[in-house]
Amino acid sequence: MINFIKWRIGKLRGPSFEIDTAEMGIGSGKISFKPNLKDQQIGYAIWVELSTRKIGLPIDLEHDVISEIYDSWHTFFSITRELIKDIPVNKVKNSSTQKIINLSIDVLNQGLRPHLTSWQARFRHWYEKQLAKADGDIDPQAIQARYPKFEELKTDLLAVNTRLIRYRDKMRELVQGMPQEK
Repeated sequence: MINFIKWRIGKLRGPSFEIDTAEMGIGSGKISFKPNLKDQQIGYAIWVELSTRKIGLPIDLEHDVISEIYDSWHTFFSITRELIKDIPVNKVKNSSTQKIINLSIDVLNQGLRPHLTSWQARFRHWYEKQLAKADGDIDPQAIQARYPKFEELKTDLLAVNTRLIRYRDKMRELVQGMPQEK
């Protein structure tokens, strides 16, 4: 009988509720429902970060400054890592929570880290020297275009940007439960 009740409650509660407690007894049975929104809230926060930073928006190197893109990526990296750490350990076993965690870690370790490891330090070192020499006489976009390996950097940066936009769309699907209309 108890298994039937748990099964029936499971059918009624749907994926966004979990049974918090269940006390079975004669005349004083108690079941309380609790929204399971923590993973959704964290996924939403990550999606907002992806959607409002240069990590999930198209890069335009005629107007965007690479060092500022890297600053935004670094901030995203730190925020995302903290949000993942905020997920309660008892939620980690949930399938939806695991999807958010895995997608977020993929964004960091496969989406961002390889590019940053290959390019960020080299570019920033060169760019800061060039910026100091220019003394305000030339705009930063023109300076970055002079980077000796600019075409390689640009190709990789734009490829990463395309993948990150796809990650943003996947996170939106996880949080809102449906694909984005194109």
